[in-house]
Amino acid sequence: MSKDYIEVRGAEEHNLKDLDVRIPREEFTVVTGLSGSGKSSLAFDTVYAEGQRRYIESLSAYARNFLGQMDKPQVEAVEGLSPAISIDQKNAANNPRSTVGTVTELHDYLRLLYARIGTQYDPITGEEVGEQSAQDMVQQILELPEGTRAKIAAPVVRDQKGAFEDLFAELVADGYSRVEVDGEPVDLTLDDPELDKNYDHTIDVIVDRVRVSPDARSRITDSVETALEEAGGALKLIVPDPPADVPFASNTRSTGSLGEDAEGDDRLVVEFSEELGNPHSDFHFAEIETRSFSFNSPYGACPECEGIGSAKEVDEDLVVIDPDKPLKDVFEAWSYGRSYYRTRIDSVADHFGVSVETPWAELDEDVRRQFLYGTDGAVVFKRQTRNGTRRKEKRFEGVIPNLQRRHVETESQSTREHIEEYMSVTTCPACEGSRLKEQSRHVLVAGTSLDEINRLSIGDARRHFEGLEAELNERETTIATEILKEIRARLGFMEEVGLEYLTLDREASTLSGGESQRIRLATQVGSGLVGVLYVLDEPSIGLHQRDNDRLLNTLAGLRDLGNTLVVVEHDEETMRRADSVIDMGPGPGKRGGEVVAQGDFDDIVATDGSITGDYLAGRKEIPVPAERREPDGELVVTGARQHNLKDLDVPVPLATLTAITGVSGSGKSTLMHDVLYKALVREMNDNTSVDPGDHDSIEGIESIETVRLIDQSPIGRTPRSNPATYTDVFDHVRELFAETKLSKRRGYEKGRFSFNVKGGRCEECGGQGTVKIEMNFLSDVYVPCEQCGGARYNDETLDVTYKGATIADVLDMSVEEAYDFFESHQGLQRRLKLLKDVGLDYMELGQPSTTLSGGEAQRVKLAEELGKRATGDTLYLLDEPTTGLHKADERKLIDVLHRLVDGGNTVVVIEHELDLVKNADHVIDLGPEGGEGGGELVASGTPEAVARDDASHTGRYLRDLLPDVDIEGPRSDRRKPAKAASDD
Repeated sequence: MSKDYIEVRGAEEHNLKDLDVRIPREEFTVVTGLSGSGKSSLAFDTVYAEGQRRYIESLSAYARNFLGQMDKPQVEAVEGLSPAISIDQKNAANNPRSTVGTVTELHDYLRLLYARIGTQYDPITGEEVGEQSAQDMVQQILELPEGTRAKIAAPVVRDQKGAFEDLFAELVADGYSRVEVDGEPVDLTLDDPELDKNYDHTIDVIVDRVRVSPDARSRITDSVETALEEAGGALKLIVPDPPADVPFASNTRSTGSLGEDAEGDDRLVVEFSEELGNPHSDFHFAEIETRSFSFNSPYGACPECEGIGSAKEVDEDLVVIDPDKPLKDVFEAWSYGRSYYRTRIDSVADHFGVSVETPWAELDEDVRRQFLYGTDGAVVFKRQTRNGTRRKEKRFEGVIPNLQRRHVETESQSTREHIEEYMSVTTCPACEGSRLKEQSRHVLVAGTSLDEINRLSIGDARRHFEGLEAELNERETTIATEILKEIRARLGFMEEVGLEYLTLDREASTLSGGESQRIRLATQVGSGLVGVLYVLDEPSIGLHQRDNDRLLNTLAGLRDLGNTLVVVEHDEETMRRADSVIDMGPGPGKRGGEVVAQGDFDDIVATDGSITGDYLAGRKEIPVPAERREPDGELVVTGARQHNLKDLDVPVPLATLTAITGVSGSGKSTLMHDVLYKALVREMNDNTSVDPGDHDSIEGIESIETVRLIDQSPIGRTPRSNPATYTDVFDHVRELFAETKLSKRRGYEKGRFSFNVKGGRCEECGGQGTVKIEMNFLSDVYVPCEQCGGARYNDETLDVTYKGATIADVLDMSVEEAYDFFESHQGLQRRLKLLKDVGLDYMELGQPSTTLSGGEAQRVKLAEELGKRATGDTLYLLDEPTTGLHKADERKLIDVLHRLVDGGNTVVVIEHELDLVKNADHVIDLGPEGGEGGGELVASGTPEAVARDDASHTGRYLRDLLPDVDIEGPRSDRRKPAKAASDD
């Protein structure tokens, strides 16, 4: 075999049919084809999976014991395989502590930069902070109230791995007997601490225990100097029982305050450093380290929000929703029917001389304030008991403080969840969302703090660091040169993949699958690896045509380093730039699994029988509608200001198909998700848990009956959920099996055929069909259950058949196979046809929802919506519904969307795919750029009107697809304008 190829022989994974294929090494190869034709089965489940399996097998037998057994893909041989890295569309992280800065490692370099050349300023006086002498520290210790007990400690080990036996021996030899290990006191004359060398430890040597008084100055001075010498200029003052009027400021902390279950303690730990201090201020400074700028460490995190940047607080607007209600009924969280609440409301109302029947809006503002936040004085509370009326005089704490307190104190999960219905997430008032403690926020590099850098977009941050050396002195430049080089390189890679609009402090959990994938791609580009096989899953998803070229340049750069790229993709531009294309087909599911065509772009175009080639050549196409619908009224969003939206007024025509377009980061999702959807849900469904984005109003709500968001979130979060259960197909299937003769003879009912309850399921795997193997430092792997072989059911249940098939066989059927199999069952056929209509013919009924792509999950939801009784006047909101679709399947989806609109509904889609955009009745184009350069309404109207607008990036690319627009677009030399609607 030539070393120029990765050769796959006899691949039979999923629907692959004994496939032989050669993938050129050190080239850029696109694997394309109809949805479900076997693209991912070849690229991910065969080539990449075999690479991962070989990596596991290369480890020692000891390591493999912890990882479990990975099944070999169903393939005869894969030769010429390089080390493989998969870059798919899984979200980067769900941890609220993960941000764009942390997942790209940019934050690590920024922390290093600020720790090495940052200048500390005093948060109180604003003065630059200089060195702090031992005498300064002594003076500050003596400011503690006389008689305060304190320990003077030398922090000799700070969060370092090791057992430290030698250190403990040296300390004993030097005469030290008392230490604190990880906050716990240890007497070295009695115990030899046994520490786990694989975990971080903190060791503080107790130099002296003192009682603060003027007479103790000499002793305290000696102890401070000794501690500074032992710890290299650092000192800890530990106050076990601090007085209430302790003078120290916000860099004080209790050990373990960021631990998930830690309760902390009441003592006070103050850190001093010879390097930092300000004699004109009472703020006490800790030593500046890289972890001082980490919001995931207690050394750098804001103590109020513990590095999250936000806090949950009771929201007045959620407690009082309808101010026209009478006082007794106005508090949503308090039921007047309960005696506890009735006593308080009645007593406070008597105190102010108002009736509980008075509408809330008619009360004086000061009275309303004291009801909500507590009375200024005492209130007489009266309560009827068997022995008469009991009176108690005390201050009323207020409805909102009462809810806040109970949320903290309650041990009842249901009570906590009930109170959280009236809470909203607000920016932490202490750190203003920066996540960092006060001292860290006042370290500047070239006059800019780290939290200011984190608020910049990637594009703005790159420009900030571009000429930073000009603002540094010679010493700072020498130290920072290599750090700045890495920072600029990473920011540049992020820009190259079209992510310049993301801010560094954006939570990773809010990123789309495409954005997460491009972040990992940028990280790989920065690694500079050579000789690697990269397998990517539709990296162009979520990218505007204008930004796609930069992404393709990045992929070409990876190839030019000497790597092999295998990219699953439907995008025409990506296929044109690829060195070779593998077209899978000829159909989806069981009708696929073969190579229809292989070669360069022109070879695919010239291949008869290639549906991909037909669309690329223009032999088949998605037609432009013969006419556009006229709207029947409109919804008007006014004053939208969320994120980067610039006080937008946007009309959304009703009874039409509307596409929201624009470059990445222009504000599309903010407008549709954060403003339009959330505002409608809160207004129409009285859903107080939803917090809409900032806007003035939405006019015309009375014209729609309901709103449905069909997004790309999973249809279920466990392998138990699947398309059959989500769409109710499985209910009908179980009823059919329960009606068979054998079921009736054995007394099996419908529940026997559920894999979610005991009885008919396999108990070894709990009806999941698979067993999870935790891979520790790799992603978890699911392997078939040995007991049932993946069938999910026990043998007795599998004895029952319908038309020769078991219930497990039905779950293994594709939608298309099931449609033919249940031809005599109209109810089932109708539901299965809906799945076919949205392009999911190939999908197995029992495919776990955890394995569905975002686009597939969205189309399953769409099919489920189509199955509901049509009422009209529904607003459907979809986010890039063409994700993962071939042109042929895209056409089916467009027909479904037109059906919804023809039924009297309104459909609004966020979309980059121009074949769908050209089918819209109305286009709302946002921009002109991403991030701060976006958020404006660039163009609005029919696709033809937008195409003629020179300010619209989307319009320029639309020109080539519209027969009625005679202006040339960027790709006018490649294809003829689409024809008006006609059948192929």
